[in-house]
Amino acid sequence: MINQFSRTELLLGKDGMERLSGARVAIFGIGGVGGYTAEALARSGIGQLDLFDDDKICVTNLNRQLFATHSTVGQYKVDAAKARILDINPDAAVGAHKLFYMPETSGDVDFSQYDYIVDAIDTITGKLELIVKSGESGVPIISSMGAGNKLDASALEVADIYSTSVCPLARVMRQELRKRGIERLKVVYSQEPAIELKEDMHAGCKAGCVCPPGTARKCTHRRQIPGSSAFVPPAAGLILAGEVVKDLIQHT
Repeated sequence: MINQFSRTELLLGKDGMERLSGARVAIFGIGGVGGYTAEALARSGIGQLDLFDDDKICVTNLNRQLFATHSTVGQYKVDAAKARILDINPDAAVGAHKLFYMPETSGDVDFSQYDYIVDAIDTITGKLELIVKSGESGVPIISSMGAGNKLDASALEVADIYSTSVCPLARVMRQELRKRGIERLKVVYSQEPAIELKEDMHAGCKAGCVCPPGTARKCTHRRQIPGSSAFVPPAAGLILAGEVVKDLIQHT
């Protein structure tokens, strides 16, 4: 019967679509990267999605984040994402978890229930904890490296973390993963050198913060506010989604 996933079924077959429909995927970070991952997975027919992010949509997110519109500014990202995903696929089961993932909050997540984990968060400690917990649970994970301060979406690649170069975040992650005895990690990263910013937004942000009321971690708390584009973070998010779908299908 013709349905919203019929065009995808032409590529993946009925068995592949059933595998995706029965899969449960957790996405940590629903921003410029993770938001596009979440929607692409929903449009691919993933039956269960759990979204983790405690941030609210800010006007400065409109340049790159899929769920950011003037009508959603001030909403929690996971709530805006859930509403849109259910509008795409009303049969999907979507969990909206207002959680800032760190070692201190990792006990709130049962990793054993997932078929795949997507790491699209910014903090190194959170990323490392996600990778460790996924390994302990035997759940595959893919991790996004830095997508800020970039303008060349064609420089994005899929690789093992130990084969990466140029990306400063990947360099730190390699060092920390070696200490933890983690031998491999699939990542999406960019070989484009970081662009030198034209202006320092931090001072202006401190003087005129536009973060929605109730925002837990405002930009004023950051050491540096990265530049971002409308195409590099989304491209990274879509690549992440493609790898998840491919891996789930291959495990059919």
